[in-house]
Amino acid sequence: MSLTKLEITNLNKWFGKHHVLKNINLKIKQGEVVVILGPSGSGKSTLLRCINRLETINDGEIKIGGEIITKPNINIYEIRKKIGVVFQHFNLFPHLSVLNNVTIGCTEVLKMPKSKADKIAKELLKRVGIGDKIYAYPSELSGGQKQRVAIARALAMQPELMLFDEPTSALDPEMIEEVLKVIEDLAKEKRTMILVSHEIGFAKKAADRAIFIDEGEIIEEDCPSVFFSNPKTNRAKLFLSKVLY
Repeated sequence: MSLTKLEITNLNKWFGKHHVLKNINLKIKQGEVVVILGPSGSGKSTLLRCINRLETINDGEIKIGGEIITKPNINIYEIRKKIGVVFQHFNLFPHLSVLNNVTIGCTEVLKMPKSKADKIAKELLKRVGIGDKIYAYPSELSGGQKQRVAIARALAMQPELMLFDEPTSALDPEMIEEVLKVIEDLAKEKRTMILVSHEIGFAKKAADRAIFIDEGEIIEEDCPSVFFSNPKTNRAKLFLSKVLY
């Protein structure tokens, strides 16, 4: 596939005097799965938040499907309909059932009939392995189950692009595998996805490309088999020496 889904050109982001993202240039193709790695504070999550327009950029341009989404007059809410986001901390509504957590975006944002939204939600919840929990509430779920609800909720909006911001970092070790399995299955469907994560096994198995960011810059990028076995820069070698074991 050659169609570019996401294109970032000369993106810069400051927080006050702190230059968080420095001249980021990135193209992601339709159906490509990209894992972004880097030390804490390197700008990985901020980059995702800029793509979803949760953060404004100071300079540069972001396109999704050829549309410039960083124009001053753009309808941000229309842009966010195209982007599914799964955060580190599930962000489920505690007063809503699992089913209603998944359908609320469909009915409130997409104005989908409740019957259609329910059907889509039930299919997705079954697909992520918690079809038997549709009437449960978040307080009754494990961390892994909550994250799978969050993934189903993002997918229900039928996004063009999926962003995962360290989706397993808040989970107990035994719950990580079940969530990664769901994300791996999505990768096999050739969905366009960007995943910020330190899950090296997932990156090796499911990603098309690994991108290493440090101090707000893209330092290195390659296919996972090459990046993890033979990093080219000293900064990437140092990082991998601390996370590979």
